Amino acid sequence: MTPETGSHDHIRELSDDEIGRLVERLNSLREGAQAAADLVVCGQRTVEPLRKFLLEGKPSGIFQPRQRAVESLAELGAKDVLIEYLTSDEPIPDPVDRYGEEAVINTAARLLAEWRDKDIYEVLLRLLRRKALPGLIDAVASFRRDETLMEFIAALGDSISRTFAEEALRLSGEAAHRLLRHVALAPCPDGDYETPSSLRRRRAALRLLSELQLAPEDGRMLAPLADARDPELAARANRICLSVGDDQEQKCATRRLIGMLPDAPWYLQMEIERWLMEHSDITRAAIEEEIAARQLSADAGQSTDHVLHQLLSLKHKLR
Repeated sequence: MTPETGSHDHIRELSDDEIGRLVERLNSLREGAQAAADLVVCGQRTVEPLRKFLLEGKPSGIFQPRQRAVESLAELGAKDVLIEYLTSDEPIPDPVDRYGEEAVINTAARLLAEWRDKDIYEVLLRLLRRKALPGLIDAVASFRRDETLMEFIAALGDSISRTFAEEALRLSGEAAHRLLRHVALAPCPDGDYETPSSLRRRRAALRLLSELQLAPEDGRMLAPLADARDPELAARANRICLSVGDDQEQKCATRRLIGMLPDAPWYLQMEIERWLMEHSDITRAAIEEEIAARQLSADAGQSTDHVLHQLLSLKHKLR
């Protein structure tokens, strides 16, 4: 048993030099986790060495040592050090080092949010507005404040943070309803040219809307998207019309969804099939009509109709 990993009583009596060596052991992949636990046992004397390790150390793609320092500081109640770390704005030119440091920032943000403090909320919100990192989204979302909804909606366009923003908006429930409907209808910068992030944001908005309690008004307002150039936007808008539209709107939505099957990507084909099955009381007649029409074409020599096979399979499942 080494002096630094002995009983808790012995660890509490470590000298400053021994604590310094313990901090250095955070860099060890084999001993780092134990060193972090021992530093917590040492108590408040380790806060300053950990602070220096975190704020004066060099970011790296191997982020676990700095992450351990953050976790130890949180256990020691050193929220001021975590705030100081998060609000320091040193540029990190190397992309690998920057990616690693973002993992440390995510950990620090999530742990800091556990204090449930108004000042901490303001710090986290300012950081989120600067860059929508997953940990910052989770941390701010945990406060359940409606004024942050636009920050989460903006993050829907980010390919890395989107899933975290979606979960944050799910936690908000109906409070996000109107904003999601608005963003679904608003391509950026306009309908003739839309950025990839805007398209991601609008697709995500429609996905989230379909999980909420929708009303006929939603179907009417989202109807312009039913013929959108993007197949996912069009499919999801038609799915909403299928859910909340009147009889005529539901029939139109069914025909459009069936018509999308030949050219839709495979993942969207699977979803369209599921939606048609979920609303079989509405879609069954249209599916049978389409099967009959395609079978006539097949008799005329068009025997390789993949959509016909899909619809026959779907009809079999609906029995």
